[in-house]
Amino acid sequence: MTTGLISSAAPSWAAADTPSAVAAPASEMEMPEPPTAEEARAELDELTVAPEDDVPGYSRSQFPHWINQHGTCDTREVVLQRDGADVTQDDQCRAVSGHWVSPYDGVAFDAAGQLDIDHVVPLKEAWRSGAAAWTTEDRKAFANDLVHSQLIAVSARSNRSKSDKDPANWQPPLAGYRCTYGRAWISVKHVYGLAVDPAERSALEGMLDTCA
Repeated sequence: MTTGLISSAAPSWAAADTPSAVAAPASEMEMPEPPTAEEARAELDELTVAPEDDVPGYSRSQFPHWINQHGTCDTREVVLQRDGADVTQDDQCRAVSGHWVSPYDGVAFDAAGQLDIDHVVPLKEAWRSGAAAWTTEDRKAFANDLVHSQLIAVSARSNRSKSDKDPANWQPPLAGYRCTYGRAWISVKHVYGLAVDPAERSALEGMLDTCA
């Protein structure tokens, strides 16, 4: 982890006194595209491969989220707006209507409350693959990262099925999304200098093999 990396994950436009009526920055309007399969293979080769230990001391509070991003909008509401269609927000930035399709399982929703915002690399997975040694500020940046392919609106059912599992133990039920998911997972681990275990690496290689 470097200071430059963490600062890139913290939006420079975030300000507590930004009026809620101001439109979200253009950088928020599309989910960051993960690297190509070829780039992801190169990044995977650069990741440290090591056994994964269940490092004590984990709790979700070690990764403060959801933080304010602009106006009254926190990270969850930003992702709901970004990943949905025809999303309407109230004066507190809460999504009150819209349409979403969960990329993990293809299920469609018309109510934001039925969606979870998933950390592609789960917080506990990050903890045991390197984040336990980070500062709280570093972990906060990771947990609210809108710059990289780390946050996505998905069905609550798929997110809870995934829990803190890595790709050796869980992959999106929608097989057509596994290429994107594998690329995103590798990208996040590469950006943040997180290790992979041997089974995880093997599973990621298999996911990249599904890329057209």
